[in-house]
Amino acid sequence: MTEAPSARFRIRILEAFPAHAARLGWTDAAFKDAYEEVQLSEGEAALACPRGAEDLFDAFADRADQAMLDALDDLDLQAMRYSQRVKACVQVRLEAQVPYKEAARAMTRALTRPDRGPLAARLVWRTADRIWRALGDTSTDGNFYSKRAILSGVLASTYARWFSDESADHEATWAFLDARIENVMQFEKFKARMKPLGEHMQTAVGIAARFRYGR
Repeated sequence: MTEAPSARFRIRILEAFPAHAARLGWTDAAFKDAYEEVQLSEGEAALACPRGAEDLFDAFADRADQAMLDALDDLDLQAMRYSQRVKACVQVRLEAQVPYKEAARAMTRALTRPDRGPLAARLVWRTADRIWRALGDTSTDGNFYSKRAILSGVLASTYARWFSDESADHEATWAFLDARIENVMQFEKFKARMKPLGEHMQTAVGIAARFRYGR
């Protein structure tokens, strides 16, 4: 099926945009420089991205996700421990974005604007969902949401560490990621130990929690 002209134009703009976003931020000025670099007219750029740079948030994040999924095809995930699989997914996504690190930083800054909060949450949730699906997750109960919420937090905090990491080969980021995943695994072990508790004990724990932390 032939791609629509708008999709083809968006791909061309996205190829040029990161370098300009690194210099000018995630702005319409960077968007204009990008579409002019790839020799698109203002009308063609508007067809591709009616809202300018705003329309590239999704495309940039989606490209990083697709690069991650492609890289996972080259890994033997089944030979890894579960925690290693999760780490591999996050790590290969970050590694795919190394050439676009400054653009990713600019995007993150732009998404901190309050009115963009829902979009930022949707994009990181989508990445977490794609990771779990790539790992074969088939949960449909509360675990479906808790897994994605926890991984969203891991992704966000690891990106924040990556942006400030100047160590060789981002070793400090990978150590940080290891620690975050270990935190998650300890929490999962705690939940597993709680499951055998009887109903009355679970109620008691809930009452104690509310007493300590409030509703």
